[in-house]
Amino acid sequence: MAPQLNAIHNRDCFAGLRKLDEGSVHLAFADPPFNIGYDYDVYRDSLESQKYLQWSRQWTAEVVRALKPDGTFWLAIGDEYAAELKVMLQQEHELTCRSWVIWYYTFGVNCKYKFSRSHAHLFHMVKDPDKFTFNIDAIRVPSARQLVYGDRRANPTGRLPDDTWILRPQDLPEGFQPDGDTWYFPRVCGTFKERTGWHGCQMPEQLLGRIIRACSNEGDLVLDPFAGSGTTLAVAKKLKRRFLGFELSAEYAQQARKRLARISPGDPLDGAPEPLVSAPDTANGRRLKDLKPAAGRKRRNRDADPQQQCLPNLFPDGP
Repeated sequence: MAPQLNAIHNRDCFAGLRKLDEGSVHLAFADPPFNIGYDYDVYRDSLESQKYLQWSRQWTAEVVRALKPDGTFWLAIGDEYAAELKVMLQQEHELTCRSWVIWYYTFGVNCKYKFSRSHAHLFHMVKDPDKFTFNIDAIRVPSARQLVYGDRRANPTGRLPDDTWILRPQDLPEGFQPDGDTWYFPRVCGTFKERTGWHGCQMPEQLLGRIIRACSNEGDLVLDPFAGSGTTLAVAKKLKRRFLGFELSAEYAQQARKRLARISPGDPLDGAPEPLVSAPDTANGRRLKDLKPAAGRKRRNRDADPQQQCLPNLFPDGP
């Protein structure tokens, strides 16, 4: 018997996916364990490499089987296995990659011996390269040339971002267009209002909103085999899609059900729809010298601190 829809089921994704009718899912989004040793509730995220790839091969095959002939599959994955899984989806499962999107986020993991990671890979795969859902008008955003410069040469569909390193995306807003293949959304950090507080790997609702709006229609079935905090299902419900999720952890599944019960179809998505304007640019940011010292603490005198004197002047026009 097929699982009940508009629900999250506490079961292993294999057991759940095998119960799905072939060709029943319009859109699947998966953010599986990355096999990097993360401490999940009941799952050990540190398989031997070949075992992880075999496990991935098995569950992705079930997702592909469940997709409709014109269905779409989005996979979120980290650097460690991005190349292998992309090849697997294309060569073994015969999917077509429409886009390799880079999700760029702030509040990334701070590293000591390499550049701090601030991105994940989002593979946009379709079963039929000639027939699939892609609602351009649902996600279209005018380019900066149109909105700011009034340039007649502006491409009406926007432009691709530059291959330029910048300090903060707020300082180059025209460099990250929502219809390009580098997307900027901040991670859902512990202090964010959107944060559920009980799951460490929570996707932003606005990111899922872009995917679900673009690749499905109202009433379509959206599947998440690793439901986690329930973000995919919550966004699908808000956008008036049917939804179905599987979650191995009984605790996570119960918390996600509570989250789903609090929302209704048509509710607005959490988070800023335009994250580049949700935080100030560098020139308009707060300065440490302008903050009042905490009670009982003395302010450090930068002028007397030789280490601080070695720092470059990052704000030549500021105080």
